[in-house]
Amino acid sequence: MQYVGLQSQISSNNYKSILLLIAFPLLLFGLVWLFFFATNLYMHDQDKVFVLESVNKIFIQTVPYVSIGVTIWFLIAWFSHSSIIRKATNSKPLNRKENKRVYNLVENLCISRGMKTPKICIIEDDSLNAFASGLTDKTFTVTFSRGIINKLEDDELEAVIAHELTHIINRDVRLLIISIIFVGIFAFISEIAFRSIRYRGSNRGKKEGGVIFIILLLGIIGLVLSYFFRFALSRKREYLADAGAVEMTKNPLALANALKKISEDPWIEAVKREDVAQMFIDHPTKKDKRRSFTFIDRIFATHPPIKKRIQILEQF
Repeated sequence: MQYVGLQSQISSNNYKSILLLIAFPLLLFGLVWLFFFATNLYMHDQDKVFVLESVNKIFIQTVPYVSIGVTIWFLIAWFSHSSIIRKATNSKPLNRKENKRVYNLVENLCISRGMKTPKICIIEDDSLNAFASGLTDKTFTVTFSRGIINKLEDDELEAVIAHELTHIINRDVRLLIISIIFVGIFAFISEIAFRSIRYRGSNRGKKEGGVIFIILLLGIIGLVLSYFFRFALSRKREYLADAGAVEMTKNPLALANALKKISEDPWIEAVKREDVAQMFIDHPTKKDKRRSFTFIDRIFATHPPIKKRIQILEQF
């Protein structure tokens, strides 16, 4: 494998993440425009020039309403984020007296980077995994499974902590929430259109049914593409967090060794939601359910192949 310098890795992943983040609103407004264009062609027998003029006018008038709707959706998801994470993982605060070792490792790394120490939580599970969450200094949290605390050596656990702190420093949780929200919007649109066709299609006129079908088709296209953007963004941020951990600890082999151990048993039984699962350092699935990555798997995977992450770490 060709060597990739640490700073080159960070710069490349940041650039690609920005492009992917821009792609979400462009996709949303692009599909809104396509909806008006398709429905105008379907509902009316007009020449193309007039259709374009009409579509552009309606689209411009609709943009503020779409923006307001998306903003409201964002605010609801933004303020409910922490409670959703706690319920989805059954995590609880880790008391300092219960494990001074973890607190010392976290605090030492935070001091080295001049950052505020995040909250520390634990999931009572013997598997090995961890994740960072939170949107502000008051809510930033690093959560560990009981297994990862007990089974990793100090340098390995320090590398995992550095990985999660890098997510916090880079505000990765905010990026992931934005991507999850856009996926949720397209999923909601597709679900409403599908239910309309399934349960009330017989009571609608032919043209009205055609409009609903257009909504469903565009919703599915948006959903598939937003999933693609979301997972690509998630994979890029994992590579970036690995690189950040190396920069923080100066010990790439410690993280490589930690990932090897984590890959043997990353399954967290409490985690059922895919949008929460993608936040972990490795996808929390059963080892016996894992398989070699096909082309489709690579496109829609929340995490890059852990073997590839280890290979990159071993070349530093």
